[in-house]
Amino acid sequence: MKKLLFKKGKAASRRQPELPAKSVAANRRALSIHDVLLARQLIAPFVRRTPLIPARNLLYDIKGARNLFLKLENLQVTGSFKARGALTRVLSLPKSDLKNGVITASGGNHGIAVAYAAMQAGTHATIYVPESINPAKRHNMHEFGGVTVTGGTIFHEALLNAREESKIQNIPFIHTFGDRGVIAGQGTVALEILEDLPDVDVLVVAIGGGGLIGGMGLAAHGINKKIRIIGVEPTGAPTLYQSLRQDKLVKLSSVNTRAGTLSMSQTTRTNFEIVRKHVEKIVLVSDEEMKQAAEWLWFEMGIAAELAGAAAIAALQTGKVKVRAHEKVCALVCGSGLDGVGS
Repeated sequence: MKKLLFKKGKAASRRQPELPAKSVAANRRALSIHDVLLARQLIAPFVRRTPLIPARNLLYDIKGARNLFLKLENLQVTGSFKARGALTRVLSLPKSDLKNGVITASGGNHGIAVAYAAMQAGTHATIYVPESINPAKRHNMHEFGGVTVTGGTIFHEALLNAREESKIQNIPFIHTFGDRGVIAGQGTVALEILEDLPDVDVLVVAIGGGGLIGGMGLAAHGINKKIRIIGVEPTGAPTLYQSLRQDKLVKLSSVNTRAGTLSMSQTTRTNFEIVRKHVEKIVLVSDEEMKQAAEWLWFEMGIAAELAGAAAIAALQTGKVKVRAHEKVCALVCGSGLDGVGS
């Protein structure tokens, strides 16, 4: 497996790899780095290997860190890391299951990613969205052949309606963060980081539903168990923060954040267990702190990050993530946008 992990060479072919359909998505054993490696092989022709860059400019604003790097998933093919998980899930399905398309629910990035994944698989996606969806996000779903349906006033209503329609039509439902294939696919971000920066000490990762940080934890600790993994949630949506604090799955009575992709009220049992095992701690940042971080990324480094994409930087700038001078730190810029700039 190490040969696969660190192999360098020509870009992958556009032909879909021949992998067992149930290798990632349907196996009920515990997820591991093996699933992440399978996911990377499966999705390689359809995703971009995003850059890892030094962020020396940011060091003036951070106490402790002297070796900071940014992983720019805002430059991913659909504008966020979500393409990785969506592709893994969709491409793992048997072709017979895809003849009538796939269904999902999303307020933005996941829906765009599923539309893209469905297009690459030769089918289409129906995406249930909340009334509050950003028009630009809906437009991008359409650009990849997706069909959008307004499924409720809030995301949770859209989610319930999408699940119900999936059952009625017998069409695969692609969960935004709780599916095994999605988790494994998101973990491929960590594989790339470890290849480009093998001696990284700390990973700082924003949390929505937990699929990203969970997958990255599986991959990173499958290579080096000493890596510290720190999660970042909004103060108005501390879903996994409260779950870990109370040592049980918690459903928030309400969420209040402008970072829409980090506004989940509850995670899944699978994600909770993975995060509990692999994440050292979770810190909270405010919308204003994310906005300031997004502005810094744009005006100082020319990086267009949505509020959620700037969450990891906000945690470092505010000193909520404690790092030592000798530690190499990688912060994930997980999604593109300008919603934090000038608003």
